[in-house]
Amino acid sequence: MMSENEIRSLLRNARTVAVVGMSDNPQRDSNGVARFLKRNSYAIIPVNPSLNELVLGEQPRASLRDIQAPVDVVQIFRRSEFVPEIVEDAIAIGARAIWMQLGVVNEAAAKRAKDAGLLVVMDRCMAIEHRRLMRGPDAVCV
Repeated sequence: MMSENEIRSLLRNARTVAVVGMSDNPQRDSNGVARFLKRNSYAIIPVNPSLNELVLGEQPRASLRDIQAPVDVVQIFRRSEFVPEIVEDAIAIGARAIWMQLGVVNEAAAKRAKDAGLLVVMDRCMAIEHRRLMRGPDAVCV
């Protein structure tokens, strides 16, 4: 498990977040968290094979492997049983970290990611942790 200082460092140093399971529905958590992150200067890459139109002004990708740019954090808004495949894709594209959203837990996939050198945050909300750990003059809250 990552310490608060390690999570703070990840939040401070990450620039690009691939949001797997991103929805174009503004009422869905994935959309709200991505909107929050974008307002806080992160580049967002929506990942969802069902999306064709721009989401939050960004072109969605069908999978992580379709992303050509470097990815710092792969944020997962999918059910826990889908996490192992997402972790394999994250490893393949050279992502630095996996972030499993609240309620998303897969210990085996977390171990696989850690063994491959990725940082792992599990069962936490990136927006909540950002608000909690990054308070200060440059923090923007929803």
